[in-house]
Amino acid sequence: MSGVRVGVLALQGDVKEHLRMLADSGAAPSTVRRPSELAAVDALIVPGGESTTIDKLSRAFDLRDPIRDRIADGMPAFGTCAGMIMLADRIEGGIEGQQTFGGLDVTVRRNAFGRQVDSFETDLRVEGLDAPMHTVFIRAPWVERCGPDVEVLASVDRGEAGMHPVVVRQGVLLAASFHPEVGHDDRLHRMFVDLVRTAR
Repeated sequence: MSGVRVGVLALQGDVKEHLRMLADSGAAPSTVRRPSELAAVDALIVPGGESTTIDKLSRAFDLRDPIRDRIADGMPAFGTCAGMIMLADRIEGGIEGQQTFGGLDVTVRRNAFGRQVDSFETDLRVEGLDAPMHTVFIRAPWVERCGPDVEVLASVDRGEAGMHPVVVRQGVLLAASFHPEVGHDDRLHRMFVDLVRTAR
């Protein structure tokens, strides 16, 4: 089967790294900065960065409503770090007026693991992967609450703060708290590309 067309929202974040992972996963990747480019893809990755900035830039580039509409119409999407926040229906710790693309029936807490100095790496077991994945958390969110249709694929134990989901899936939507584009493990991207192929 020919590669599915997966766009990477190219307003902020590790765009080149996601494009490389997608190409390695057998997709046909492209950048998305305009509504016409969004209309040309089968699916979208929303990368990390700063969720409030992504929110503002998506409106400035006239992308916010088209992305919301495509997700509501069933377009597969994969959000990483700030991208997880952008796919969430609800945010805790957001700034006044902050909006998301929505679609995932979750409540996400911004900067849940702390500031930049609290960034960390860990080997994480993700349901559907055959071995632990080395993961990098940078000012990462976590999921506070999930709706009934949300599958939790991985969680992190934060001691007194308890276990919190960091990889979730709901239908054709996938989200991870960490940066799977960092390094050379493309298994989560391959999982998403397979999901897109199945949806198509």
